[in-house]
Amino acid sequence: MKVHFVLHETFEVPGAYLKWAQERGHQVTTTKVYENEALPETVDEIDFLIVMGGPQSPDEDRETFSYYDPQAEIELIQKAMKADCYIVGVCLGAQLLSVAYGAEYEHSPEREIGVFSITLTEAGLKDNHVKVFGQTLNTGHWHGDMPGLTENAVVLATSQGCPRQIIRFSPKHYAFQAHLEFDPEAVELLIAADGEEVLEEQSQKLTYVQKLEAIRNYNYREMNAKLYAFLDSLTN
Repeated sequence: MKVHFVLHETFEVPGAYLKWAQERGHQVTTTKVYENEALPETVDEIDFLIVMGGPQSPDEDRETFSYYDPQAEIELIQKAMKADCYIVGVCLGAQLLSVAYGAEYEHSPEREIGVFSITLTEAGLKDNHVKVFGQTLNTGHWHGDMPGLTENAVVLATSQGCPRQIIRFSPKHYAFQAHLEFDPEAVELLIAADGEEVLEEQSQKLTYVQKLEAIRNYNYREMNAKLYAFLDSLTN
């Protein structure tokens, strides 16, 4: 299978998504938009599109991030939708997927940074692929926004800080606001990008911003293994 990643920043790495693709022997290609790499013009060479996170928004003007073209990414997602590709959007990618479906992304009720549990909805427990997570699962979080909803979108998981953690837009298209791909390398890159002092200050003021020590010491292997199980189920 041909898996294509859209990567927005050096500090927003695909983590366990990439490791899964490599370990399963899939052919991996990437677009590093932060290096001004062009997005694929067609999806002829893509079976599975994974759009990762970033500090941008789906309606970001290009003054701050000259290399980021949200409309072009939305059009790529829509091409993948029409071609019946598998699609997973993560964080910003989840919001872009929702916009590609005609929804409007929204600000999350709470900023979430760290590891917090998500709870599957009744629909999530019945979803053929998401049910592998069990009723609750500790996952990574690093966001202030969340995907929008369409009439046919189904919320599969929520958290105390965000009501839209996993959304199914179609049987092959899933939006993950949560980060199941996190590992020690990924969180260190995010901490460095945001700044330790800023994050420590936020952890004292905001309910769902965890202390850095807890983020660094967490064992991410279980959520990675659950992500592998979801991806295996989705693509088999």
